[in-house]
Parts: sequence; C-alpha cells; structure tokens
Amino acid sequence: MSSHARASATLAGLALAVLVAGCADPVADRVSLVSATQPPASPPQPSATLLPPRPSHMTSLGPVRHPFPLATSLTEPMATGAPLPTTGRPRFFVSARTPLVHFPGNSKTGAFTPVPPAVHDAETGAFIANIPLPPGISSSWQLVAAARDNRTFAIAGWTEPKNPEIRFFLVRLGEDGRPGKPVAVTQADPDDLRVVYDLALSADGTRLAYATPLIGGGAKISVLDVATGRRRDWKTMTHPMLSSLSWAPDGRSLAYVLGHRAIASLDLARLAADPDGTTYQIIKNATGATPIESLAHTPDGSALIYASGHTIERVPVTGGPVQVLARPELPHNASLSLRFNVDGTGEHLLYVHEWRAYQVGLADGVVTSVPITVDERPGEGDSPRAAW
Repeated sequence: MSSHARASATLAGLALAVLVAGCADPVADRVSLVSATQPPASPPQPSATLLPPRPSHMTSLGPVRHPFPLATSLTEPMATGAPLPTTGRPRFFVSARTPLVHFPGNSKTGAFTPVPPAVHDAETGAFIANIPLPPGISSSWQLVAAARDNRTFAIAGWTEPKNPEIRFFLVRLGEDGRPGKPVAVTQADPDDLRVVYDLALSADGTRLAYATPLIGGGAKISVLDVATGRRRDWKTMTHPMLSSLSWAPDGRSLAYVLGHRAIASLDLARLAADPDGTTYQIIKNATGATPIESLAHTPDGSALIYASGHTIERVPVTGGPVQVLARPELPHNASLSLRFNVDGTGEHLLYVHEWRAYQVGLADGVVTSVPITVDERPGEGDSPRAAW
C-alpha cells in the first residue's frame, strides 16, 4: 500500500470511529424540531477535519462522557456589529491544507511535515505569500473561513504530532494581498479540539462559530468571541455531525447542515436567553440520497445557497421553492458532494479540486478555473481548501 493510501486509510478509520462513537439515544435530546419533519436518515458521509490520535483521557468504568462541560461564559452569542464592507469582486483567496504525512521505509508510523496557509491572486491562482503562524501553531489545518471584505480570514492551525490540537487564529490582508501579523484566538473555556467539522466567521468579524462532535454521543456548535475568548455552546444528542456553518448577515442566527441530510437554522437570540430550551428549524431536507454540502447566506439574508450533490441551488431561509443556480461538471473522481465558499457580494462561488480553484459566476453559471500554486511542497498531499 502506498504512503498516500495509508494516510487516507488512517483518516478514514478515524472518521468512522468518531461517527460510531457519536451515536446516541435520540430520546435523550432536549432539542425539538420546528416547522418541519425529521430529516431522512441515511449513512453519514464523513468529512470531518481529523487529527492523529493521542492517549485517551476517556477511559473509565462507566459511560463515556465528553471531558468538558458546555461553555456559557459568552452571554451574547449574536454578532450584531457593523458588517465588514464588501470590496467588489474578490481579489484574493486563502488556501489551507493539512500537514503532509509520509511513512519512511516500511514504518507504520507516519511522519508529519508542517505546511503554511497561503494567499493567492484570485484571477490567476498565483502564490502571493505564506501566512505566518502564531506561537504554538506549527502548521495550517484544512479549515479556513472568510469575512465579507475579502481581507479578514479565520484559519485553523495544528499544534504538533505528539499532543495534537486544532487552534484558531485571524489574519488580515493588506491591499497588496500581503498578510499582517496573525492574531491567535485564545479560548477562555477548555474544549476538546481534535476533531472540527467546520468553522465560520461572522459578517462583523467579532464571532467565530465552529462545530465538533461530543465524545459519548451527539455534536455541538460553539460561538466564540474572538477578542475575549469567551464561548457559548449548543448541543444536539440526535445528530453526530453538524457542518457547513453560515452566519446570517445580521449575526442573529446560524445555518448549518445536519449529517448531509438537512439544512437547519439556530436562533442565537434564544440561545442566549434559554440554552437548554433552544430549538432549531429545518429549512430543507435532502432529496433522495443526494448529499447536501456547504451553505452561504445571500447578502440580504433572505436565502441560502447550497450544493445538492454537484448542483448549486438556492432556497429561502423560510423554506419554499428551490432555484437552481449552476450545474458545474466535476471530474468522475470528484467527491459526491461539493464544498464551496461564496464571496461577500454573493455573486462568485469558489471550490477546489485537485489543486485547481474553480470559480462559478452565480448570475450566469459560467465556470472558470486556475491552478493553485504554492512555494512549499507544491502539489503534495491532498488538495487544499480555500475561501475568499
């Protein structure tokens, strides 16, 4: 078996273990559905961001429990500041990938090579600069989120292989695309960050939302104040995977995907007032076996753009008729789902496949692509993820 295949098999095994551990008794969930039926069941398709295992702190004679209580130190999870201004068509995008893994000789132990996130010219894909990493972070990780201004980015970083964790930091680009000094987001409450499904930056740049599994069953969404590190958590015990987070432009709600099977919305005003009684609203269920991936609010907050398989669609946040925006043709070896990012204008969509950045005009459906170039180990490892 090749080194790349062994690395992929290792991550796939970790994903399966996480999802099996996440199964829980639905009766235990305090969260109710609003204005819709339960999303149809189907085997989840793992897309988690995973770290190499470390010695477990979960060993006990009783039931397995998540090691940390839900955080409540952030009293105001909404992000209602003035939105960062849009700047027209994106000029830059940021790519992030996981550390490279190789297996020396016949070793079964992987050796990790750190790689930095990078800034690229949106028109050509050309490399502009590596993004510096804050102290304590040795490599980028495969999660990046952008604010509406195409200058402010939240990035996930990886600590080190022996005791790995995912940490978050912010960076702002200058008008020439050169990154400024990274700002680490230091959490005030402990959290288990070895598996992170997704992250999203609010329109005003003050809140970072991320989704993780709960050890022992279920999953949670966390809202983090990037300035104070205070956090507010919300959990569901009926779904082991929450992904594709998107902030409403007014910062009062979060949309997300339940296990690739339904689009839902979480009311953050109610989360602040009554965490235990907070409910979510199902906006749209998946059609047949076609997975749902990625979400982005339209600039006015009235609708959500998402991918149903490889078809890009739009649905009102109140539910209702679906509008098809584009049907990009992906290669036969592409994933069954499409992970994308939409810019602040709501007019340009970006996705990555095999070291090419594909750009879709949502007004006309035209697809163009450019190669993604980096200066450190180009083309090695899995394709990066990107945001603009």
